[in-house]
Amino acid sequence: MARYKHYDYAQMKMLPVSYAAQILAGTFEHTLNRLVDEEFDLAVFEARYKNDETGAPAYDPAILLKVILFAYSRSVTASREIERLCRENVVFMALSADSQPHFTTIAEFIATLDGEIERIFRDVLLVCDEAGLIGREMFAVDGVKMPSNASKSWSGTREDFGKKVQKMERAVRHLMKRHREADRAGEPGPIQAAREKQIATLKRATKKVKDWLSKNEDKPGATGKPRKSNLTDNESAKMKTSKGVIQGYDGVAMVDAKRQVVVHAQAYGEAQEHALLVPMVEGTRKRFEAIGEKSDVLKKAAIAADSGFHTEANAKYLFEQGIDGYLADHLFRKRDPRFASARRHLPARTPIKAKHFLPRDFTYDAETKTCICPAGQFLYQNGSRCIIGGARGGEVHRRQARVRAVRIA
Repeated sequence: MARYKHYDYAQMKMLPVSYAAQILAGTFEHTLNRLVDEEFDLAVFEARYKNDETGAPAYDPAILLKVILFAYSRSVTASREIERLCRENVVFMALSADSQPHFTTIAEFIATLDGEIERIFRDVLLVCDEAGLIGREMFAVDGVKMPSNASKSWSGTREDFGKKVQKMERAVRHLMKRHREADRAGEPGPIQAAREKQIATLKRATKKVKDWLSKNEDKPGATGKPRKSNLTDNESAKMKTSKGVIQGYDGVAMVDAKRQVVVHAQAYGEAQEHALLVPMVEGTRKRFEAIGEKSDVLKKAAIAADSGFHTEANAKYLFEQGIDGYLADHLFRKRDPRFASARRHLPARTPIKAKHFLPRDFTYDAETKTCICPAGQFLYQNGSRCIIGGARGGEVHRRQARVRAVRIA
């Protein structure tokens, strides 16, 4: 009989843990810990606390910044998940000195960080600039569409919302009428309760829309027509993505080419990127002015952007500002002769011209009952004893090839 090493889940092992020793030199968490403690000006957070003489002690902003930024570097953005990591992950425990902040504290800190984030971002740029990580030779701008915590079904103009209110009021009147008729007919209680709940939901939604209409106007569009607003998050926009239409923001970043340091970033509630190049360029100027740049950083640097930013107005702006800009237009591939013979822009396989083939043109294996067509494709059977010319064939089988898209790098 086999023998195994003894183990016992009831035993206990006490491990002494030094939090400082867990933050190893050369790691991202070590750099983050040093930057927050030694480089960031955290005095900007003093104004948010009023507990000098009374009230409970607050979590140190340095602790919250460390665990939040480290979590973001690991693609963790949920406050509850960050709280769990501070309890279970030794690196998070070390960065937070095992203070274990509650998820509500983390969420509130992030939600109210907009007043201090500018100063923190400026300090990061100063550190990167002093370390020689910003080349100032070329900047690239691009964006990504991100969903917001708002439903696209609550988007529309004032006219759309007016029609929605009328539709919901008609539904409430219809349900009230059904409710009275059901009372007289003695309808069962559960059905009545469900209808009452539906009526209450419609009334709340109607009130929500009416309140918004009383306080807001349409957002003006670039062509003069009103843009769609959103009842939940009016700063967001309805936009098309590769995965469908979402309600969200266009997160745009300006990146230095030397070490891919983000020198400016902003989220815009714009469905298209056309109007975002100018504010990104001006924002980049202000960022460098904030870190002590005396000359115009864009006079000697080039700016590259994809076709999403290509408009006549943007090209004119770059020319008038004397900026060496490179904007890809939508037809540049068709004009570039190098793309004419590029393999990745050719079909996966050269199709065979349609013509009639004879049985001898096919390779048939009677033992395995497999068939290969003249194009080299395996034909699978998708029918037997088929009807040909109105008559059923005794041993006639229909075969076809699977069509697959093959990408050639």
